[in-house]
Amino acid sequence: MRKFPLLIFIALFLIFQSFISAQIVYEPVGNDIYSFLSLMSQKGIIEFNDQIKPVSRKYIAQKLLELNSKSDQLTSLEKEEASFYNKDFGLEMVGSQPFINYLGNDQFGRLRLFSYSDSLFKLNISPILGMCLGKNAGSNYAHTWSGIGLYGYIGNSIGFSFNYRDNSETGATVDMTKHFTPVTGVIVAKESSSDNIQYSEAHAILATDWSWGEVSIGKDFMEWGYGESGKLVLSDKAPSFPFIRLDLRLTSWLRFNYFHAWLNSDVVDSASSYPTYITSDPNQSTRELFINKYLASHTIIVTPVKGLDVSLGESMIYSDKLEIGYLIPINFFKLTDHYLSSANINVGGNAQFFLGVSSRDHLKNTHLYGTWFIDEITLEGLFDKMKQRNQFGFSLGGSITDLPVDNLTAVLEYTKIYPFVYSHYIPTLLYTNASYVMGDWMGNNADRIYASLNYRFIRGLQGTIWGQYIRKGDAGTPEEQYSQPQPPFLFGLRTNYTYFGIDLKYEITHELFVRSTFQNLLTSQEVTKGSFNNVTTTQFLLMVYYGM
Repeated sequence: MRKFPLLIFIALFLIFQSFISAQIVYEPVGNDIYSFLSLMSQKGIIEFNDQIKPVSRKYIAQKLLELNSKSDQLTSLEKEEASFYNKDFGLEMVGSQPFINYLGNDQFGRLRLFSYSDSLFKLNISPILGMCLGKNAGSNYAHTWSGIGLYGYIGNSIGFSFNYRDNSETGATVDMTKHFTPVTGVIVAKESSSDNIQYSEAHAILATDWSWGEVSIGKDFMEWGYGESGKLVLSDKAPSFPFIRLDLRLTSWLRFNYFHAWLNSDVVDSASSYPTYITSDPNQSTRELFINKYLASHTIIVTPVKGLDVSLGESMIYSDKLEIGYLIPINFFKLTDHYLSSANINVGGNAQFFLGVSSRDHLKNTHLYGTWFIDEITLEGLFDKMKQRNQFGFSLGGSITDLPVDNLTAVLEYTKIYPFVYSHYIPTLLYTNASYVMGDWMGNNADRIYASLNYRFIRGLQGTIWGQYIRKGDAGTPEEQYSQPQPPFLFGLRTNYTYFGIDLKYEITHELFVRSTFQNLLTSQEVTKGSFNNVTTTQFLLMVYYGM
């Protein structure tokens, strides 16, 4: 019965797509095409709707065609970059004639392992290979990965994508948990050890669209909002999750997004677990099942004037069993929770509200953005400090490009997350997937100031100098979370983190990269009030990889 609504959705998806004549493939969130089109939007040359990512290759192709028609507004470097991306998105921009190719350029001049196109079926396959070597905190470090990525179209109605990679990390300083870092969290294989971890990643999406909307089912990352140093609402910090997704373009000034995700609770359901036939080994004597955990989210995006987006969203973490009320995209999830729980906190879910504002080119070549994430807020606590229990975070940022130097972009951001945001006293209602926070990687009771300078030297070659300073307090206890007034910001013993980094990256040809990174980290940990112990670590890495 748990799978019944999902089976209905799949059946409706297959029936619905047979009546429409369009198809889409979503572009992975890590592709540099996003930053390129964002810069073009920041300069006011195009409008690029990337509040929620990933977006489709078809939509990206439309933006590239728009850029091609405005080439007189591009710098010489931007023209080279646009021409480079035109080859990657040629299939979506101009269509395709019957074609087959092995280990060479496709009909648009883009290197691929395999390309095929006919009137019914189109397929592109590329390998995923990479090696990273370096020093981390004085010890040798190595990371290798391999896999395969593919995408294509079936007829005029179905788009699909899939990528898989297998990872191995070795070294005395390997981070098995990967919690206090922007690096995506992993679920390590059981044969892993403290100096050698193994893990795999896989993403897949099946999608279709029509003139004013898109629907998809898949497993991938979802990002919400803007931020170079972190994203408050949804980021790629937690492992990707399975979802169903609906996007509607209702007018030129109104868009709507909905998705429902299946999360990993990491909480064993002891009542549903049962014994196996092996009794001699306690690790194998019980078949353990996790408690089901879900995320429902919807967002309205309003564009009152060109370049200005105002986004209002709501999400609900709930567990135990699938609820039809959260499968209704336009439902009010908070009231659905009240109905299902009879307003009993021990029965209900965990709701969040969020607001985002993005302004592009209202100040010349500038992108200003902010996000407000509300986990819980007590209105009477706004005026009575003894009743304060306000658990929210906010982020403010700005980016300016080509001023005063062409191809130079500066970013400045500040993020503050009050105590107990993303937390809950019921473990299945934490704002996490596989025990990793789905929002900002630094977690709650912390703030961060971040700045960077990025310069694009030639097509594909860019360098970034960046720095950030983080203050982080104690995690606190569930009892403190639900007390009034709540503990103050940065309560407990504090840890300060001061980062400085340099990143050089060169995309030799499509998806073939050489990259080097350097990072210096000063960690100041408070051992008694006002007394800190300082530790400095450095990291230097050199990477060569094909695929994202």
